[in-house]
Amino acid sequence: MKKITTIRTAILFFAIVFCSQLQAQTFIKYNPVPNIIGAINLGVETSIGKKTTFSFDILTSPWDYNGKPRKFIFFIPEIRYHFKEKFKGFYAGGHMGYVQYNSQKWNYDYLPDYYQQGFGYILGATIGYQLPIAKKWNLDFFVGGGWQEGYYKGYDGVTGERIDGATHWNISGDWYPYRGGVMVSYKL
Repeated sequence: MKKITTIRTAILFFAIVFCSQLQAQTFIKYNPVPNIIGAINLGVETSIGKKTTFSFDILTSPWDYNGKPRKFIFFIPEIRYHFKEKFKGFYAGGHMGYVQYNSQKWNYDYLPDYYQQGFGYILGATIGYQLPIAKKWNLDFFVGGGWQEGYYKGYDGVTGERIDGATHWNISGDWYPYRGGVMVSYKL
């Protein structure tokens, strides 16, 4: 798990450095809403056109909860179109991202020792509104979702053995909302 944490830190560092080197407006962002469930959401957004921006978010939960695995990480690069002016007002965005997890399914309360380990991709959209609140500060209210396709293996948390009966990977996909909140944004 130490290797995954190092990789996460390196990716976020390079994304921030890359975006801040562009000769454009760049915001670093923090979303406190996922803290309610013990997750962390950080991001960066930079200008790439007159009304378009590129946003890169990481949403992660690197810990267990009550002795059960609840670890996940979402990498979400997104192109956003701002209807009036970038970094102000309404926008819509499209994204395609990567997900990795070691977690128990939400409906597995009746199987407390079972968990799933896997990866997947997401393809979706975001709508939001950015509100300037000071010279270098914005609030970014947003909600998004789409299609998530997961490839995973099921395990018994006590014995460590596979319990799903699949030969290779289980595959499942669903439409659902998977992001939202209020990003507190600071202009570099």
